[in-house]
Amino acid sequence: MSRTAEVRRTTKETSVALALDLDGTGEARVATPVGFLSHMLETVAKHARFDLAVEAAGDVHVDAHHTVEDVGLALGEALDRALGDRAGIARFGHAFAPLDEALARAVVDVSGRPYARVELPREIALAFVTPQLPLTLVGEFWRALATRARLTLHLDLERAVDPHHAAEACFKAAAL
Repeated sequence: MSRTAEVRRTTKETSVALALDLDGTGEARVATPVGFLSHMLETVAKHARFDLAVEAAGDVHVDAHHTVEDVGLALGEALDRALGDRAGIARFGHAFAPLDEALARAVVDVSGRPYARVELPREIALAFVTPQLPLTLVGEFWRALATRARLTLHLDLERAVDPHHAAEACFKAAAL
């Protein structure tokens, strides 16, 4: 049985075309107008060991919010479709991932019930990963994905100093 999905999402603000193969090798072909998001999607594919193709455009002249959120929605929808009836898979999973001084924990329940709680330490939550990307958008991405994928996700940034490391540890933990 093929565990693949293709999703197209077009709104007033964005356009996203995404293809997912859960039984891939970690190959990614990603092009978004938010360089750090592209980097994180490649990281997710690598560590989750699925193949991912994403082409996205968005109103980044306003900010990165719509693009980041809509890519999360599209990836979540693709995950939901590719998982099908979810038979034969482990329902629960958890992982920790470090990146230098940063440490993140992800706990997932592929329950069919959407819920996401993303916790970032107050002292770093309002930091910017890049000048165009506030760390808060990491939470927006994962909440959007969890909602559309119909999974429960608890994503906790245990500690971090560098916002880039903080975001990347979160993406890696969730991927694992």
